[in-house]
Amino acid sequence: MTPLEAPPAPPDQKLLWAPHAWVGGRWRERVLLAVGDDGRWYSVQPDTAAPPGAEVLNAALLPSLVDAHSHAFQRAFAGFAESRSGEHDDFWSWRDRMYRIALRITPAQLRAVAAHLYAELLAGGYTQVCEFHYLHHAEDGRPYADPAAMAWALADAAADAGIGLTLLPAVYERAGFSQAGLRADQRRFRAGAAEALALQQAVVQSRRPLVDAGVALHSLRAVRTESLHEVARRCTGPIHIHAAEQTAEVDDSLAATGCRPIEWLARHGGLDERWQLVHATHTKPDEIAAVARSGAAVVLCPGTEANLGDGLADLPGWLAAGVPLSLGSDSQVTRAWPEELRWLEYGQRLVLRRRNVAADPASQPDTAARLFDRMLAGGAAAAGQACWGLQPGARADALLVDLDDPALQGMPPARLLDAIVFAAPATPFSRAMVAGRWAAPDRARLASRHREAMTALVGG
Repeated sequence: MTPLEAPPAPPDQKLLWAPHAWVGGRWRERVLLAVGDDGRWYSVQPDTAAPPGAEVLNAALLPSLVDAHSHAFQRAFAGFAESRSGEHDDFWSWRDRMYRIALRITPAQLRAVAAHLYAELLAGGYTQVCEFHYLHHAEDGRPYADPAAMAWALADAAADAGIGLTLLPAVYERAGFSQAGLRADQRRFRAGAAEALALQQAVVQSRRPLVDAGVALHSLRAVRTESLHEVARRCTGPIHIHAAEQTAEVDDSLAATGCRPIEWLARHGGLDERWQLVHATHTKPDEIAAVARSGAAVVLCPGTEANLGDGLADLPGWLAAGVPLSLGSDSQVTRAWPEELRWLEYGQRLVLRRRNVAADPASQPDTAARLFDRMLAGGAAAAGQACWGLQPGARADALLVDLDDPALQGMPPARLLDAIVFAAPATPFSRAMVAGRWAAPDRARLASRHREAMTALVGG
């Protein structure tokens, strides 16, 4: 095909030209992209010659993904729970140890840890992070003078790194279905629906660049039914909730409500397109069908779910039902989406003893492409964005793929995504673009602040 002549660009637009770019679910050649002065893609034109003045990229351009589930403070705990002192170790014993970090970290330390993490996430191919934020109060459990102090620490950290942020202040009211309140070691998490909604509004009204907000509900066991319904009634952004991560959680829900967690949410929670069910690990086919009918979505966190021994989600079931999916880094033991996609597919292969489980010979026979495009589309709603990817109207975010990376050398363009997901031990992204600008965090400064915070939190 002969390249088209590039049309004259409207004023105040930045032009990029890539020899290969992932557009519409496949690699396209000679792609001209225009960035509007609003930081969004104005146009994306394959088979187009590079015009004078365009930034010519000698690499492939790939859409970034949304990290749809993050607890940034847990980056300070990653690597500190990989030993066992008793006969049994599981999610719940991990959680008790994790609380020790949660009870100590200050706003300044949270900013340092989160900024370091967010720079890592940029390098791992994410340009937007959904921060499931329940670390609200001071170490003694009393509110800060500014109730949003920890939220601003996260927003400042995102600005330090240059990543987009969807802040999700969480409702967290009780330690379990039968508990009236929180445990002593959960004192920093306390927030009702009114407090979480007020934090959301404070963040939205601050109009910080690249920062938006929704609301989180920690879990069905940790919030009152009235609070869940109030959030569903009043929240105008995305609503995230941990759901069916652990079998013990499912058993407790059955005992307390007569329903499994996702079953209860589908029947009584008012699920719609705003809702993001995080983990959704333990499901039955009728629950998957109910979620699909509601329009709600699922956030999978394969690295964390493996690290914590949660179990494996029914990936074939979610894919077949057409439920929107996205990825999350959660506890931060993994911080790159290619590794998450590997875990997601390889876990299924090990259990089912089959290969290319996520592929669909009828619609998308390439496993990496099908998974990537589902996560690309699903991440938009998780972050409160209307659309995502290399398409007009989406925020101008992208990844520059280093074709000189040893894992990619000699790969034909059609197989690049397969190699990135299944054959690249390191993440082969040389740069990340956020809202039309190449991100350039001061990594030396962020590293210095992070080391100082970690020394104070955990020692030398």
